[in-house]
Amino acid sequence: MWVINTLTGNMNLSEGRNMNILIIYAHPNHQSFNGAVLEQVQNNLGKQHTVKTIDLYAEHFDPVLFFDKEHRRRDLATDPYTKKYRDLITWANELIFIFPVWWGGMPAILKGFTDRVFVSGWAYKGKKIGMEGKLGGRRAWIIISHDTPRIAVPFMPDYGSVLKRQVLGNCGIKPCRITHLTPLKSSTLEQRQKMLAKVGKLAREV
Repeated sequence: MWVINTLTGNMNLSEGRNMNILIIYAHPNHQSFNGAVLEQVQNNLGKQHTVKTIDLYAEHFDPVLFFDKEHRRRDLATDPYTKKYRDLITWANELIFIFPVWWGGMPAILKGFTDRVFVSGWAYKGKKIGMEGKLGGRRAWIIISHDTPRIAVPFMPDYGSVLKRQVLGNCGIKPCRITHLTPLKSSTLEQRQKMLAKVGKLAREV
């Protein structure tokens, strides 16, 4: 049962429920601001939860999607290379994505991850009209950093919305919230510390 905080709009689970939480992190530098975001999330999630992390760059995940006559697209749902990731998503109650916005969207390694893992026959199936998600019963939290003014974000074509709606939503993963950490490049140390404190607070409310 979801509990909605009517004052903040935050989505909390019923008190006392333990969760399996999977963090999917996509940034090549752990000394970066995104690395600090990852630490804030890991350190502030409730101790009652079981947390696992996929670090796509550290694992040297291969984002290239390939198929031909011998490697058919229909077989992606049983691809041995991505089995570990399918198993982790199956295990999880909540997915947390942490990444920077580059060229308006997610890093290529994360886009390749969604292409190779969230595939037909496993994450969703086609219908006469639209798609039917097969990963229901899970929710997601997307944390992104960028330099676009917050007031302009609703007019941008992606900035996390493709992952939220086209990928996760079509696979049945709902609700999904997006936390924007912006502007980053022009922010002071104090402002970045406040952003990190906000992330920590939200993580404690999961």
